[in-house]
Amino acid sequence: MAEAHQAVAFQFTITPEGVDLQLSYQALSHIYQSGMRSWKKRISRMRNSVIKGVYPASPSSWLFVVIAILSTLYMQSDPSMGLIAKIQENLPLSLTQFSSQGQTMVSALVFSTLLWLSLILTLRFCLKLLLSYHRWMFEQHGRVSTATKVWVPLVRLLSGRKPLLYSYQTSLPHLPVPPIKDTVQRYLLSVRPLVDDEGYERLTKLAAEFQRNLGTRLQRYLKLKALWATNYVSDWWEEYIYLRGRTPIMVNSNYYGMDFLYVTPTPHQAARAGNTITALLLYRRKVNREELKPSRVPGTVIPLCAAQCERMFNTTRVPGEETDVLQHWQDSEFVAVYNRGRFFRLWVYRAGRLLSPREIQFQIQRILDDPSTPLPGEEKLGALTAGDRVPWSHIRKQHFSSGVNKRSLDCIEKAAFFVTLDDQEEGMMGDDPEGNLDRYAKSLLHGKCYDRWFDKSFSVVIYKNGKNGLNAEHSWADAPTVAHLWEYTLATDAFQLGYTTDGNCRGEVERSLPPPQRLSWEIPAEVQEQQVASLTVAQALADDVDCHVFPFRDFGKGKIKKLKMSPDGFIQQALQLAYYRNRGGFCLTYEASMTRLFREGRTETVRSCSSESCAFVRALDAGEPPEHCKRLFRQAVERHQNLYRLAMTGSGIDRHLFCLYVVSKYLGVESPFLKEVLSEPWRLSTSQTPVQQMELFDLVNHPEFISLGGGFGPVADDGYGVSYIIVGDDMINFHVSCKHSCSETDSHKFGGHISEALRDLMTLFSTDPKATAEPPREDKKRM
Repeated sequence: MAEAHQAVAFQFTITPEGVDLQLSYQALSHIYQSGMRSWKKRISRMRNSVIKGVYPASPSSWLFVVIAILSTLYMQSDPSMGLIAKIQENLPLSLTQFSSQGQTMVSALVFSTLLWLSLILTLRFCLKLLLSYHRWMFEQHGRVSTATKVWVPLVRLLSGRKPLLYSYQTSLPHLPVPPIKDTVQRYLLSVRPLVDDEGYERLTKLAAEFQRNLGTRLQRYLKLKALWATNYVSDWWEEYIYLRGRTPIMVNSNYYGMDFLYVTPTPHQAARAGNTITALLLYRRKVNREELKPSRVPGTVIPLCAAQCERMFNTTRVPGEETDVLQHWQDSEFVAVYNRGRFFRLWVYRAGRLLSPREIQFQIQRILDDPSTPLPGEEKLGALTAGDRVPWSHIRKQHFSSGVNKRSLDCIEKAAFFVTLDDQEEGMMGDDPEGNLDRYAKSLLHGKCYDRWFDKSFSVVIYKNGKNGLNAEHSWADAPTVAHLWEYTLATDAFQLGYTTDGNCRGEVERSLPPPQRLSWEIPAEVQEQQVASLTVAQALADDVDCHVFPFRDFGKGKIKKLKMSPDGFIQQALQLAYYRNRGGFCLTYEASMTRLFREGRTETVRSCSSESCAFVRALDAGEPPEHCKRLFRQAVERHQNLYRLAMTGSGIDRHLFCLYVVSKYLGVESPFLKEVLSEPWRLSTSQTPVQQMELFDLVNHPEFISLGGGFGPVADDGYGVSYIIVGDDMINFHVSCKHSCSETDSHKFGGHISEALRDLMTLFSTDPKATAEPPREDKKRM
């Protein structure tokens, strides 16, 4: 086999005269260079481990402490108050042969090191205490308390040294377990506008019974876990919400990200693939070297947890019978590529050197020009990752655990990421730009149901006309982490790497590059039958998805901020108004909020439908006086902001109740209250895609380089999924999804209601005397 020949560094034959050894010096050189790259990475990781281990101090501070202690000793003073002498008395026998002065020097070094480590632990503890302070988030603009005024410079002082990506991890506080009484009260308050008096009375009795009896017992176990575990939510959330799901992850869990709205940097598919793959690998290099700046709460110095970056690359979700497993490898020097039913392994390093964008383009073009046809069962192999998880786990165990199938599957699963060279053209183009955007979204969400590898941490899609996008698996990380990666990729592709005037990647090509390796398969009839079954399930799911993507251009966050209110709160009230007009009522509304202020934090739910928002919507719909509606609207926005702050600071509702439910299952007890809470449908699921690196995009000089953001499928069969991204000051892009099988939902109709609601809200405030040109502070939150 071709790949076997390329893997052999030398050949030998047995002759009557002895062993005839034929060395391949070029292959040995490549092995040497690859080994050097691996060792450089190990040394870099060791260096970073030392720097992170002593943060917020620096390694050089040890020398400063040693010099200070020795200088004090030289001045006939003992800064250790006798500890150096105690250390000298207990030196090992091997050191007693030193002179008295030498023993004193060694003892001083030991004392200095211990003192230095104690100072580091003290600084880290102080920083952790400072980062546990969250009152600043609840203070009104212009009314900052004295405590917050003192707190800000202290945080700046302790985090002033340039940190690495993971430097703050050990200083981040642990997610606190809220008092069960507070969580139950907040839950009852959130459902009050959604149930009648009789239903509310029933829920109140269930909640009181739970709080008095079983809840107290479950809370004790949860507090015990919080003392022991880094984060009392995240491991259970990852396992039970994501990895234990046995239904397809395509549409139900995976989500997508889109290319620029108006611009396609090059129409050449291979060239766009070359730059996109290079940009992704450059980002991986930054992650490995920890050169990325730690994410922070926008407009502040408050760091966010970076743990989700660890499994971004070289990661695959491996199917199991009861639960899936996330498999991560330290490194990978290749990517997996799919094109016209064939799978390839594309090496992106040669002799320890990352290939240039032009070289990757050259290799991609080789794949596109390859005339070979798919092997039996190869073309639709990816359908196994799109269907139900249990059949896929059985097939994988029986037919992909050894031999050629295992070797080829390893190439896909151990790849840095997955690349699909799609033979379709997508984007906002032609005579039907609106319809084409919708088809573009559906293509990224599920494609043909067999031309993506949905188990990979993310799959990149490069279309025939040069448009691109990605599909991300959800269990390993949340959307902000992937959005950060995608922002960097788009900006690096367009503004840093760039293209020649004829649309090709820049750089030179080493023509001696070995061609991409075609993966081989031996797919028996049983596997092909399961492919058909999985594809049938996936195709039915994909056909049922109704997607609508539209840019709202009437106004953006610029006008909203002039009203001195949160853009996110404004949009959430518009969504409540739109849903009321669309369905004639209100529903339980999910908005994703991050909890990355805490170590290994992921998300919390903001229950955006509140009594205040319902009161405003009813007042506006009934035609009540504008001033009354404005007052109710501001109350609704402020209530939403407070709910968001509570969710961010560990006082949310749903993750706490979820963990209590998990504990009840472990104990084998039933809770009618928890069972009802966790069975309530989220008919309106919303999420804001954050823009985290605006410095990468010059929207003033290049306003056409705006991102469409991304979206996801509906959570409830009779509900909507709504994702939005606030781009610049003058545009908001929306992604709406629902299911065709529900006669009461229509993505286009709901999108129209959203646009109408936004316009009506802005019209309501168009003559508001409180609206000034002075914008408020930036929101201190993101999804």
